[in-house]
Amino acid sequence: MVSIPAIVSYGLSSGTGMSPTKAIARAKPGKLKLSLNAYSFNGPLSRGEMDLDDLFDFCAEHRFDAVDPTGYYFPGYPDVPPDRYLYDLKRKAFELGLEISGTGVRNDFTVLDQDKRKSDIQLIKNWIIAAEKMGIPVIRIFSGTQHHEARSWEEVAKWMVNDIRECVEFGKDHGVVVAVQNHADFLQSADQVQKLIHMIDSHWFGLILDTGSYGGNDPYEEIRKTVPYAVSWQVKELINRNGKKEPIHLARLREIVEASSYRGYLPIETLGPGDPFVKVPAFLAQVRAALFT
Repeated sequence: MVSIPAIVSYGLSSGTGMSPTKAIARAKPGKLKLSLNAYSFNGPLSRGEMDLDDLFDFCAEHRFDAVDPTGYYFPGYPDVPPDRYLYDLKRKAFELGLEISGTGVRNDFTVLDQDKRKSDIQLIKNWIIAAEKMGIPVIRIFSGTQHHEARSWEEVAKWMVNDIRECVEFGKDHGVVVAVQNHADFLQSADQVQKLIHMIDSHWFGLILDTGSYGGNDPYEEIRKTVPYAVSWQVKELINRNGKKEPIHLARLREIVEASSYRGYLPIETLGPGDPFVKVPAFLAQVRAALFT
């Protein structure tokens, strides 16, 4: 089984009165692979106590299938490092038996300043090239965090769609899928995620499904509604129900994943206080027991 799904046109009712949106057709049963998002080690990486080589060693030691090294942990970010660094890290992953499941950048397409958005578009393009060189299949972007009292969601989404489409077309030309993360910012709900994906309408655009960022009455239902658009994940220790954090119910998540026949990477990400060298193995063991046995 291949680990990266082919993205094809497939009719799916959103249940929101919208016209059918693009979803990913997958064969059953799904093939899952465990990855680690680098943000789990944000503290040590940001303080210079470890680097990406150390992170890759950790992932190999704990038998992850893959690793997701976020762009801002590469030296020199937001600039892309020299090719020599990219290729050496790619070779290290190969020697360790690791795949590189994705990467990501910081951007904000909700800002009013068009020049700032153009700068973020170029940032994404630069890192698409870096992903291509490293054989990384998907780059993670954000929608944005700005709130505009005088503008509706649809008004902001209109210019956001133009910005994202430019990135997606560039990604298409370089073999890299562009995916937006639902991050409790401009994208608050499953319905908004579906709307944006429908507006972009490209086989080279998808969702990084963040299990911890839907904040309604039933976050599991929001997850279920958006699994069809997921090209990767961020599986977190906590979910958000009506603004209150609670431990994720991994057995329920497994039911949702299996019902969707998702295949591909399941990156985990641990957040909050505590030693990641303790927290990550503990959560990894829980995820393995719940979703991989």
